[in-house]
Amino acid sequence: MQRFSRPRLLATRCALLAACVALGGQARAQTALVNPDPLAPNLQTNPRQPPRFQQSQSPTPAQAGQPTTFVPPASGAGDTGFDSTNDRKKTKAKPKTDASSDARSLSSQAAPAPAPSPYQAPPPGEGSNALAAAPPGTPPVEPLEEIRPPKKRKAHAEPEDPYAPLGIRAGAFDLFPAVELTGGYSTNPGQSAQAKGAALVSVAPELKAQSNWSRHELKADLRGSYNWYSPDQTPTLSRPYFNGKVDGRIDVTRDTRIDLDSRLLVSTDNPNSPNLQAGLARLPVFATVGGSAGVGQKFNRFDLSLKGDAERTVYQESHLTDGTTASNDDRNFDQYGGKLRGGYELSPGVMPFVEFDADTRVHDLNTDFSGYQRDSKGLTGKAGGTFEITKLLTGEIALGYTKRVYQDTRLADVAGLIGDASLTWTASALTTVKLTGASTVGESTQPGVSGVLYRDVGLQVDHAFRRWLIGSAKIGFGFDDYVGLSREDNRYSAGLGLTYKFNRSWQIKGEVRQDWLRSNMTGNNYNATTFLLGLRWQK
Repeated sequence: MQRFSRPRLLATRCALLAACVALGGQARAQTALVNPDPLAPNLQTNPRQPPRFQQSQSPTPAQAGQPTTFVPPASGAGDTGFDSTNDRKKTKAKPKTDASSDARSLSSQAAPAPAPSPYQAPPPGEGSNALAAAPPGTPPVEPLEEIRPPKKRKAHAEPEDPYAPLGIRAGAFDLFPAVELTGGYSTNPGQSAQAKGAALVSVAPELKAQSNWSRHELKADLRGSYNWYSPDQTPTLSRPYFNGKVDGRIDVTRDTRIDLDSRLLVSTDNPNSPNLQAGLARLPVFATVGGSAGVGQKFNRFDLSLKGDAERTVYQESHLTDGTTASNDDRNFDQYGGKLRGGYELSPGVMPFVEFDADTRVHDLNTDFSGYQRDSKGLTGKAGGTFEITKLLTGEIALGYTKRVYQDTRLADVAGLIGDASLTWTASALTTVKLTGASTVGESTQPGVSGVLYRDVGLQVDHAFRRWLIGSAKIGFGFDDYVGLSREDNRYSAGLGLTYKFNRSWQIKGEVRQDWLRSNMTGNNYNATTFLLGLRWQK
């Protein structure tokens, strides 16, 4: 028997070992071709499950045609265990499955799983691998905490008025100019018991301005007109009118403000006023100019304001039919006063308030032409509320009591209930209701008459038949109490109007109005009917 040397024996053993390794690698390569599906049964020999009982799967043409990359196995290693190639990538061992798990796996293969929801978070422990395993076209999964619900849309958004003026931007202000040219006829423009009709023409310009600053505020409302009558009467009824207000607010801090306002009124007495002299050629014009300044402070929901006010009223000389003039200096006076107001906001847009006014009137002449000292002091208290409820109800209404005491003891005190209102109610998208009210104490030149307490209230309903066609109905009532004289006048008015809007700039307006005055003194009652047709331009 031939003996092999130790080196040759070692070389022979190494050759046999290399041949075994090569055959094992070829067997594994064939196994990868035959069973590419990881869920297919394993072909590794199992004593309890001979290879003849294992399923086999023929390679598909696509699988057979793909090249196979040979990876040499680790020496002395099966599916798991020691890896002599120093490869750190370890294959996770497959858990044992029973018949029920096989059935579940087959059912999962038969019925495809539903596509993942883009709003579903990845399963715990998968992290970013779950995004990589999603089917093509699936949107990325966002964390649940980053998903925000869409904003809710308003159920009933207020539509924009296609006929509202747009205004003119002038620096930091928005300007809204307008002018009306009106013509018509009145059956009794002189408001006298002996009615005499006349045609009339009126030009009425106006300007509104509003600042658009981030802080502070300045706004203006200027309205004027001039009326011509033909044929004119004696005294002449043609006269001017102007009413302008400028209000400002300075925001010192978030809760502290400075309130400023100024006003100017130019007008005449009514043609039937008892304060007018006899034999007038034309109605005397008067002007009232005034302003106020104050401080307002908010304490959470409580708002407190204090204002000081000053006003000057001056009358023009009266021109008589005989060519002479008569002085009205005894009617000129100054008024100084203060106002304290406190309000509490019960809810957003609803604030009840209490207000107290005190003023003093000082005339240029200590004694008027009738020998009466008409300087006086007044005190007024009111309680009411302001409203701004989602634009359905906006404005202010108040009720109170006023009293004015005169320096001359022969003049009785003027006292009584008063009311003020400027309230707008949007009843529907087509109908708007407006309530107005005012109470003032006027001066008098009649001997023995302290003054006149004027109370007025009005109600107007506007209805839009179309956006471009607006109908209006107005009713009004006024009560004049001459203190010191047994005269009381009741004034009534009613009117119907129609406005046709061509576009944002041009409108045509028509109105018919009826006025009545009923007095407890004879010779003062009158009726008047007025027909008006006008053209309005606005920007």
